Amino acid sequence: MNAQHQPTGSAYFIAKETQLPESRTLSVLVDNEPGVLARVIGLFSGRGYNIESLTVSETEHESHLSRITIVTSGTANVLEQIKHQLERIIPVHRVVDLSVRAQEKGHEKPLERELALLKVMGTGDDRVEALRLADAFRAQVIDANTEHFIFEITGRVSKIEQFIAIMRPLGLVEVCRTGVAALNRGPDGMSV
Repeated sequence: MNAQHQPTGSAYFIAKETQLPESRTLSVLVDNEPGVLARVIGLFSGRGYNIESLTVSETEHESHLSRITIVTSGTANVLEQIKHQLERIIPVHRVVDLSVRAQEKGHEKPLERELALLKVMGTGDDRVEALRLADAFRAQVIDANTEHFIFEITGRVSKIEQFIAIMRPLGLVEVCRTGVAALNRGPDGMSV
């Protein structure tokens, strides 16, 4: 077995050699109550799967429903198993694999955005270059003094990653990211 297909420690690792891991974005509509997030996350950790991104927020105040957006990866069989197991958790109302739904509608992937805050220290030419690049990436300066900037940037994950990489040699000190928020195109929603 080659290194790409080593077991993940999961009891569900039954993938054939031909299956490669893929990244998926899952949207989970749950009751907004204590302990729900722990149960959902426990499903992943108990089976040895990593969550690459996680966002949670109440989205329907009147119904007290929250939306959990999870980016994870695995083989198609494992991801389908995870989806079915999430659907069996009692406070879960609906699970939608946004990646699969986007492909069914002829799109490569769902609309995904992330927000990041970056603190960059610098003086002289590095400071000028950081400001110039931030403008090119449409990042906003939300705090500044003579020693540092804090930039706010919103966009696709690849844009955030690229901006972080470019800021690193210019004095990047700290990064805080929100995680992916995602929706599919079209008129259909996810409501119960």
